[in-house]
Amino acid sequence: MISSLRARSGSFLILPETSVQRTFSSDGTELLPIDDSMRVFGMRLLLVEDDLQIASFIVKGLKEAGFAVDHAADGEDGLHLALYEPYDVAIIDIMLPSLDGLSLIEELRRQKINTPVLILSAKRSVDDRVRGLQTGGDDYLVKPFVFSELLARVQALIRRASGSTEPTSVTFGELSLDLLKREVHRAGKRIDLPPHEFALLEYLMRNAERVVSKTMIIEHIWGYHFDPQTNVVDVLISRLRSKVDRDFPEKIIHTIWGIGYVIKASS
Repeated sequence: MISSLRARSGSFLILPETSVQRTFSSDGTELLPIDDSMRVFGMRLLLVEDDLQIASFIVKGLKEAGFAVDHAADGEDGLHLALYEPYDVAIIDIMLPSLDGLSLIEELRRQKINTPVLILSAKRSVDDRVRGLQTGGDDYLVKPFVFSELLARVQALIRRASGSTEPTSVTFGELSLDLLKREVHRAGKRIDLPPHEFALLEYLMRNAERVVSKTMIIEHIWGYHFDPQTNVVDVLISRLRSKVDRDFPEKIIHTIWGIGYVIKASS
């Protein structure tokens, strides 16, 4: 597991985590490694970062935490994605080619795009942080950083944006998902699902009785750059049916041929 970045001679080094390594925030608080309670499956995140080493580090950690991540290496590409794709949160560097991060954020806010933004920058002065927040950023993290702090800040932005009404469980009939414990039950029977199957079931249940296409599922769970021609959705749907529907008389996962899938009561 990769745990932190440290500055050296103007560059950043990715440092491997050891079994005894401990990481701390700038105020001395110990930051814990990712566990299942920190995972947020099905959330989409945009990363705009031109340093490919740092970007690779962040993307890897976020995917391990359950996010679907799109990465843009310059400001123009980042702006295009942010304007035309729905994201739960964005991480944006300030020093970007083609369009700097602050100009990118200003344009998003001008276009009424209210995606929460975490600014990531090597600029650490109070004036830099104030300017970033006044431009439209929602939080500001200085490089070098530890990944667990970045993840905690991203999760805080999502909680803040969703408000206090964000559910801790999703229910459809006798099927229920506990989003904190990451557990699934139907008619009192526990059903064990790996991460992507859980994320797919959660997405279907949040859209219960509404048909979602394969493309919608792929983009929401795996990200914008995932191959739309893959049969991974069909495979996961088949696995879900074998676990969620097979042992029960009423089937609730339905295929709408040529369109997509839906969770609904049998007609």
